[in-house]
Amino acid sequence: MAIMEENKMKEKKVVVAVDESEESMYALSWCLSDLLAQNSNPNSTLILLYIKPPVPVYSSLDVTGYLFAGDVIQTIEKYSRDLANSVMRRAEAVCRNFDSAVKVEKKVGSGDAKDVICAAVDKLEADILVMGTHDYGFFKRALLGSVSDYCAKHVKCPLVVVKRPKTA
Repeated sequence: MAIMEENKMKEKKVVVAVDESEESMYALSWCLSDLLAQNSNPNSTLILLYIKPPVPVYSSLDVTGYLFAGDVIQTIEKYSRDLANSVMRRAEAVCRNFDSAVKVEKKVGSGDAKDVICAAVDKLEADILVMGTHDYGFFKRALLGSVSDYCAKHVKCPLVVVKRPKTA
């Protein structure tokens, strides 16, 4: 009995990988309505994790031999920041739609999504990772790779991949 009480009081960290896709917002909604609602723990923390694509490495010359202006690079970096802010605002709006007392934190990383997600989940000592799936077919998945497949093989915590129902 003492072990069950100790587990109940332990902080649960649920990481939800979010991006600009409807699939990730559906996974977040599922997490709030199905996972966290059923396992209400006042010590739960929901961590919204967004990974910005890696900033391209530029030389001072582009492929045509012209100099890259500093304002081009600044524009690309601003777009990346704006996109991250937009995704987090959407995710926060999804969270507000649920009557949940869970604490919400936001984390933004940068780099190759599959590597950064796995590293962040490990560093945050997550109890579970939730992510959506784009449900690519075999050939597209073979060409592009699958972040969820990679994470399933490399994260140390349980992973829930949420598939969004097809709409008619």
